[in-house]
Amino acid sequence: MREIFRPAVCALSAACLAFALSAVSSSEVLAQAKQAPPKQSAPAQTAPPPAAEVPTLKQISLTEKQIEGVLAAQKDVDAITDKIPDDAKPDPKIDAQLDAVAKKYGFASYDDYNTVVDNISLVLGGFDPATKKFVGAEAVLKAQIAQIQADKKMPAKDKKEALADLNEALKSPPPAIENKGNIDIVAKYYDKLAEALGEAEE
Repeated sequence: MREIFRPAVCALSAACLAFALSAVSSSEVLAQAKQAPPKQSAPAQTAPPPAAEVPTLKQISLTEKQIEGVLAAQKDVDAITDKIPDDAKPDPKIDAQLDAVAKKYGFASYDDYNTVVDNISLVLGGFDPATKKFVGAEAVLKAQIAQIQADKKMPAKDKKEALADLNEALKSPPPAIENKGNIDIVAKYYDKLAEALGEAEE
């Protein structure tokens, strides 16, 4: 199960989000993403912080323009980030390419783009993929735990690993959504976001 997850670019970025939307466990990504510090999302950072010191998410009020910018930029961003190895060190050339793409789609920088993606991911983590309704991250986690426990086909080792990850995620849930309007705007674009950001893992 772990080989599917690629924490290559940022803690809650599109690649992580894509896994969240396409795999058994969206919140497993949140749990693992909290343990995987950003590698490319902070060009000014000289060394990533230890896993226990992952930076706090800067919550913002999302706008339709930002959502549309993320949707438009996704293919260009993926074209760059998909080539970055999992163990890559920060590269100023790649950072410059990502900044250029972000600016092309109306963002101040790649960090600005990532802040928007992270806020979208935070909200999406609380959506039930079956009903496309916002139920909160804890409810999604509990539903996924029940789903995995009931899965008779999943190998025991994978089941144990997935359940451990999900239970760990329950102990350290994502922060509460400060801007409740973000739920409505992400709900409005839910299908497009799921489709566009889901392509990152295909």
